Amino acid sequence: MRKLIPLLLMLLLVAPLTQAQEPRVGINMGNKAPEIAEKSVDGKIMKLSDLKGKLVLIDFWASWCGPCRRENPTVVAAYQKYKDKKFVSGKGFTVFSVSLDKEEAAWKKGIETDKLEWPYPVSDLKYWYSKPAAVYGVRGIPANFLIDGNGIIIDRNLRGPALEAALEKLLK
Repeated sequence: MRKLIPLLLMLLLVAPLTQAQEPRVGINMGNKAPEIAEKSVDGKIMKLSDLKGKLVLIDFWASWCGPCRRENPTVVAAYQKYKDKKFVSGKGFTVFSVSLDKEEAAWKKGIETDKLEWPYPVSDLKYWYSKPAAVYGVRGIPANFLIDGNGIIIDRNLRGPALEAALEKLLK
């Protein structure tokens, strides 16, 4: 029995070190992206976690934001080019766009005008008081976070050619 006690103590101390730990939920690279669950344009609740297994760009924007509207063609082109590709850390690519609009009509018009055709545009229509923007620490837009198929943040604030370059590096 005396020989078993030190062995048991050693196992109790070493076991937590050898177990794989879940990544911490947060907004830094390597963190698990916080959940977003908001209404889509048709009123259905869309959840970020429903996209597990895909490479996802969480894109914060608004119809009233000039820089966002100028960036949208880049995001649309990336979506068109990579939506059906296989990546090292996910199958397919999509965009989960979170709008900081406050007027539903303007939000919907922005989606239509800019041809944001992915199925995941959401908004709580609370402008700068948007809950997802607060959770992600968004203080200016456009802002984005790239997450892998496991929901881990692998890059952020990819604009212009940097978005395509990041996606190219992740292709299988």
